[in-house]
Amino acid sequence: MPRKEIKFPDIIEHISILNEYGEFDEALEPDIPGEFLLRLYRTMQLSRKFDERLLSLQRQGRIGTFPPISGQEAAHLGAAAVLRPDDWFVPAFRETAAEIWRGRPLESVILYYNGFNEGVDIPADRNDLPLSVPVGSQILHAVGLAWAANYRRTDNVAMAFFGDGATSEGDFHEGLNFASVFQTPAIFVCQNNHWAISIPRTKQTRSQTLAQKALAYNMPGIQVDGNDILAVYVAAREAVDRARSGGGPTLIECVTYRMAVHTTADDPKRYRTDEEVEQWKKRDPVSRFQKYLTTKGLLSDEKIADLDAGVEEEIQAAINRAEEQMKMLGDPIDMFEHAYAEMPPYLKAQKDAFVRALAEKGKEGNHG
Repeated sequence: MPRKEIKFPDIIEHISILNEYGEFDEALEPDIPGEFLLRLYRTMQLSRKFDERLLSLQRQGRIGTFPPISGQEAAHLGAAAVLRPDDWFVPAFRETAAEIWRGRPLESVILYYNGFNEGVDIPADRNDLPLSVPVGSQILHAVGLAWAANYRRTDNVAMAFFGDGATSEGDFHEGLNFASVFQTPAIFVCQNNHWAISIPRTKQTRSQTLAQKALAYNMPGIQVDGNDILAVYVAAREAVDRARSGGGPTLIECVTYRMAVHTTADDPKRYRTDEEVEQWKKRDPVSRFQKYLTTKGLLSDEKIADLDAGVEEEIQAAINRAEEQMKMLGDPIDMFEHAYAEMPPYLKAQKDAFVRALAEKGKEGNHG
């Protein structure tokens, strides 16, 4: 029998609307109300300034290790901004701007990075999952939530966020396959920042794009300029509208860059060059969006100054609240609880030793 060709889609679109100079394509520019655009900008600026303060707090020993988001604000905020409050938001661990947009208080972030479980206490009226540190595992959770939305015959969608490194995990492929087979209303947002900690994207995959991995599962895939919040918004809106109307899942690859460290325990100078970082800083999503809004007449130097002052006040107030809460939260003995119905002997011995150590420390404090 002769060989036959099997036809399938082999084209992946790339969307870019707003470049680093503030120039934009009017034909592709989305119709977004000015008030909504300003809210997006304020959230980006708040997230950036908060990120900088968190780094300062960590270096002072006032919080633990955390993953900065600077440079990636547009890649996740632009997508999450399309969701309704009753849709499911499923983050990895570098989506702070989107979490703030969804209603997460700044002080809860500080509490979490100080080791308090109260930092991920999510109110029942918010369809948000907590941070997921194991790479790619949250993709399966999002698919399950999307499948449940179909089962219950609602029009809710689930949006999962992950990095380029997660596309090398089995959970990614299992999640996309299940989502496509059962046509679940799931949107997969990959923040391709080019580095899975110290592993470059070129060593993750031979694929020309990450978006084309959608083709294997017969779902739409699209690549966007992840530092262009307008492009991310447009791609996410199309995907959400399609999912909500029964059209199934979509994979969105947001090409962006992590301008800071992977986490505060990382030294990126060991694996990437300063020249590379500087090139990406010129494509900063926050300054790019600011230029756009100034061109549109929605921002001025005076408005920017007022907004920045308000942002700084909000951040400081959150730090003050968090540090007051931490004085009243958390008994360290609790770390031994809730893991076993009956505590095993080795853990009981560790707990008893820790109790004695705390008691001794207390006695030393009283003498001091």
